[in-house]
Amino acid sequence: MPIVNRISAFHQEMTDWRRDLHRHPETAFEEFRTSDFVAEKLEQFGIEVHRGLAKTGVVGTLKAGTGNRAIGLRADMDALHITELNDFDHRSVNDGKMHACGHDGHTTMLLGAAKYLSEARDFDGTVHFIFQPAEENEAGGRVMVQDGLFELFPVEAVFGMHNMPGIETGKIAARVGPQMASADFFHLKVKGVGGHGAMPHLAADPVVVAAEVVGAWQSIVSRRADPIESAVISVTMIHGGDTTNVIPEHVELQGTARAFRPEMQVLIEESMRRIAEGICGAHGLVGEFTYERRYPPTINTADETGVAMAAAANVVGQDNVDPNVTPVMGSEDFGWMLMEKPGCYVFVGNGTGETGGCMVHNPNYDFNDEILPVGASYWAELVRTVLPAA
Repeated sequence: MPIVNRISAFHQEMTDWRRDLHRHPETAFEEFRTSDFVAEKLEQFGIEVHRGLAKTGVVGTLKAGTGNRAIGLRADMDALHITELNDFDHRSVNDGKMHACGHDGHTTMLLGAAKYLSEARDFDGTVHFIFQPAEENEAGGRVMVQDGLFELFPVEAVFGMHNMPGIETGKIAARVGPQMASADFFHLKVKGVGGHGAMPHLAADPVVVAAEVVGAWQSIVSRRADPIESAVISVTMIHGGDTTNVIPEHVELQGTARAFRPEMQVLIEESMRRIAEGICGAHGLVGEFTYERRYPPTINTADETGVAMAAAANVVGQDNVDPNVTPVMGSEDFGWMLMEKPGCYVFVGNGTGETGGCMVHNPNYDFNDEILPVGASYWAELVRTVLPAA
C-alpha cells in the first residue's frame, strides 16, 4: 500500500505539531512542555497514557482485537544545546537550544501513527508508543530501561526511526547487524611535577607525556584492531597549563571512541588503559584513566529487520527500500533497548540538496515536513504487518 490516505489528510496538522515542537525545544530530562504536548495528544486520541519513566518519558498504550502480542515503537523528544541560525517563523524561541537533529519530526511521526491507529484499530494486539527523553548525550533510553520500561510494558520487539539527510525523501533504509556505532567517552589525567619552562630537568613534564599518549592511542585502530573492523579513537579536548613559561602540574585529555561490536569496545578500552598507564609510568608520572561505555552499538536483529523492510516496501515501494544501508559511526541510545529486546532501527530519507540535505547537529538544520506522512505511514504499516488483524 502507498502512503495512508487518512494520514495524508492530516499532513498539515502534523506539520503544525512539528513546527510547534521545533519552536519550543527542550534538552535532556527537561522536556516538560514536550511531554505535556505528547500526553495531551495521546489522550485526545483515546490512548492510555503513562508518565514518569526517565523523568519526562511518556508511553501510550493502544490495544485492538483480542491478541496478546505487543510491540514497542520509540521516538526521541529532546533537542540540542545549539543556537539556531534559521530565520523562518518556527525557529527556536529558547536561546541556545534547538531541534537540530529532527527529534521534533520523530515525535510528530509517531503521534501521527498513534492518531491513525487509534481511529482505524486495524491490528490485533497491543502497541506501546514510547516517547523517550534525553537521547542526546545523556542516554535517556538506558534510563527508561533501568526504570522498568519493558517490565511495565512487555513487548516482543521494539522499533525505532531516525531521519537521515542525504537520503532522498520517500526512501527508507536499514541493515541487519550493526547500523550505528557505540559511543564511549574517556578521560586521562596525566599527573606530573610543575616547574619553570626554562628548567624542564627540575620538573616532570606532563605535556610531553600526554602528547606521546595521544600518538600511541592511534596505533590501536591501525595495529591492534582487525583491518576489516571499523573503529575510531578521537582525542577532542586537551587542557593543561596557564601561562607560557610554566610547566603545568597536570594535563587532561578527553574524547570519544566508536565501534560496531562489543568485542571491539573491550579491545579499545583495555588497550587505551594499558598504553596510558604504561607511558605515564615509563616517564615516572601517574596516569589516571577512566572510560565510560555510554551508548552500545545499535544492532538490528534479522527477523525484525526483514519485517521492517517489508513494511517499508509496502509504503514506499521496493525500489525505495535499501536493506543494506552503509553503517554510520554516529551513535544512538536506542541500542540500549535493542540490548533488551529484538528490533530494528531504520533511516527515513530527509532529502538531499537544499531540501532536507543539511546534516543534523548543524545550526541551519530543519526537519523536512514533506516526510511526515512517510514516517507515520511506515509506523502504521509496521504495526499491521507485525500484528495483523485476525
